[in-house]
Amino acid sequence: MIPVISLGPITIYFFGFMIAVGALIGLLLLIREAKKRGMDHKLLIDVAIYSLLGGVIGARIVYVVVYDPAYYIANPMEILFIQNGGLSIHGGVLGGLVIGYFLLRRHKLPIWHTLDIVAPALILAQGISRIGCDVFGEPMSSALPWGIERYGEILHPAQAYEFLLDFLLFGYLWLKLKKTSYTGQIFIHYLIGYMIIRGIVEFARINPMVVGPFSVSHVMSLIGIIIAISLMRYRKANGLTDKITPIPKKDIIKTVMFVLSMMVISLLLFYGVQG
Repeated sequence: MIPVISLGPITIYFFGFMIAVGALIGLLLLIREAKKRGMDHKLLIDVAIYSLLGGVIGARIVYVVVYDPAYYIANPMEILFIQNGGLSIHGGVLGGLVIGYFLLRRHKLPIWHTLDIVAPALILAQGISRIGCDVFGEPMSSALPWGIERYGEILHPAQAYEFLLDFLLFGYLWLKLKKTSYTGQIFIHYLIGYMIIRGIVEFARINPMVVGPFSVSHVMSLIGIIIAISLMRYRKANGLTDKITPIPKKDIIKTVMFVLSMMVISLLLFYGVQG
């Protein structure tokens, strides 16, 4: 991991720093949308923070159970040392959603409506966080200009592939938020979109394989897509809305410019620090 600053025994690493930046920006976007819709944004902040903690726990549990159980059975204390690496994004999404769902129910907040405004903020936070990730992809079969050199090999910058696709998904969800046809649509499209992104990026990563070019992560992404499609059918039957309105051209232009800006800035930061 790349250290950013050290304060005595405490060292802040680039990955952790970017996770914090992503979480903060995502939270600010969520607050903005909650206020616009007259929702209790202070309560949503609490839900978001606990969901983030749930996401970290879920990410660790799934990684330990799915990716390297033999190692952690032999070294159980290592489960606690998250700073050494080993988090599953699928587990993170699942853990955050489980905690968020129960908190929303407990406080009687509209679950699907809330998840719709959470989705764009969440994928934006994920994209920003991925800039700091130091888990690169597999070696390139032939060196390409955007490859990253590590240990004498040219590797795929899998993190860059992912955050670029994340920002594109954000742009789609942000615009779609203005013309939903049923409550829960934005969140469900987030699930499907992100599972597809993970499936694409996984071809450039190194993970335990299941069959042929398909890894464990592909299997989990496929399961996520199947669940999302089932939810889509349920919501279409129970959550129809009349909010189908044209998206103003100026909003499309602003969103496209924002997404392109995020892509350029993120690439400069990623290669400036990691490259």
